[in-house]
Amino acid sequence: MLIPLFRILIIITVLLLIYTLIQYIRNPYRKLKKNVRNGTYFFLDEMNNAKKNILFTYKGCLFEAEKYLGATTNVFEVVDIYVFAHDPMDLKGITTDDLEFLEEKIVEKYPHAHIEWKHPINSIFTFSTK
Repeated sequence: MLIPLFRILIIITVLLLIYTLIQYIRNPYRKLKKNVRNGTYFFLDEMNNAKKNILFTYKGCLFEAEKYLGATTNVFEVVDIYVFAHDPMDLKGITTDDLEFLEEKIVEKYPHAHIEWKHPINSIFTFSTK
């Protein structure tokens, strides 16, 4: 009676390990961290959830954007997005062209949104317009 019970427990343990491995591989935050290390572009967002912030990475810098709902003509949509860098030291080497590329990617997802960059990113735009 004891041997079949151990077999069932081993099967349950193997199934639980397989489930945990699949959840780990599918985790979007793991993909985000991997792209930060590789210095590639990755955009993580839940468009249906306005309370979740946008996370994206570009050239090894992790950015976060806060979304705010507002009224457009007939619908409530995301109208304001405030973008900041998690670690301002990671901004080294990022140009205004890179920031314009990121802004285009955000506008593709949220066409009615006004994007505002927080300090120290907003200072690069004031220098580039002078």
